Amino acid sequence: MNARLLIYGATGYTGKLIAHRAREVGLDFAVGGRNADRVTALADELGVPAVVFPVDDEHALGTGLEGFSVALNVAGPFSATAGPMMRACVRAGAHYLDSTAEYAVFALAESLGDAAAAAGVMLLPGAGWDVVPSDCVAAHAARRVDRPRTLRIGLKLYRGPDPDEAFAGGSMFSRGSLASNGSIVDLGALVRADGRITALPGPTSVDLDYGDGPESSVLLPMGDLITSWRSTSVPNIEVYFENARALPSPDGDLADLPDGPTEAQRALGRSRVAAEVVGDDGGVVRSYVDTPTGYGFTRLSTVEIARRVLAGDFAPGFQSPASAYGPELVATIADSHVVDL
Repeated sequence: MNARLLIYGATGYTGKLIAHRAREVGLDFAVGGRNADRVTALADELGVPAVVFPVDDEHALGTGLEGFSVALNVAGPFSATAGPMMRACVRAGAHYLDSTAEYAVFALAESLGDAAAAAGVMLLPGAGWDVVPSDCVAAHAARRVDRPRTLRIGLKLYRGPDPDEAFAGGSMFSRGSLASNGSIVDLGALVRADGRITALPGPTSVDLDYGDGPESSVLLPMGDLITSWRSTSVPNIEVYFENARALPSPDGDLADLPDGPTEAQRALGRSRVAAEVVGDDGGVVRSYVDTPTGYGFTRLSTVEIARRVLAGDFAPGFQSPASAYGPELVATIADSHVVDL
């Protein structure tokens, strides 16, 4: 099979950023989606092929994947697109990547891991922010402990100028991200306890250090409950969200909102992920990773991982970013860096 990449959902906010980046680095790719006019217009703009098909038609999906060795799914909500696309990739012998953070997608990928391994393909959802930074810093911190027992991960989406001023008239989030937030919050207070996913009676909060001292953070059921288990095997895992600025819950029609932050707004500030690991002996280590903010990081990390897979650098089956490429992966993305506290 030719080493060709399909970017599906390329006409969305994040999809366009990724497609333009893929062209910048010279990847052999096509853009795909279900709206023929939009896909064709973007393909003409980039000078690449266009592929049009819906994901809810199994035959059309299988035909659309023909000739591609890697599919990068950027079509949200991923709760609707990831399942059909992953299964079709396993049948077609194509590697699957996406940019989701939705817990259910990782659970599905994990369940399909054996079938993917048998087909010789990799399923790696979460190739953007948050999962690449969070998975890598979790694996890095876990390596600092002889027998890690408990892992806490904290996500700090934005560290910089006052967001209410910096994003006036716009949004820190794309429409797709806003649409996905509900599916994350609605899962409740999930944690991993003694290796098993468990629901707590209600959300809890802790203080985590993102490099500026302890900050209050609230429990959030992210895909890291699965990816960090894959990369570290730490039996007790909790994921938190720094709650100085709450996750948005959009009011009204998403179509009335801007597509997402402008190029200038994407360049503002930084994002951080904290990892705190406790060993069997009670010893505690803390690390954090500092990265560009979400969409800027995702634009780079998804294309870098796709480039590696196209070059034959992959591990069959379900993988997390760090299980496939090691915790060092995050340091190859722009000026991202891990700091030990």
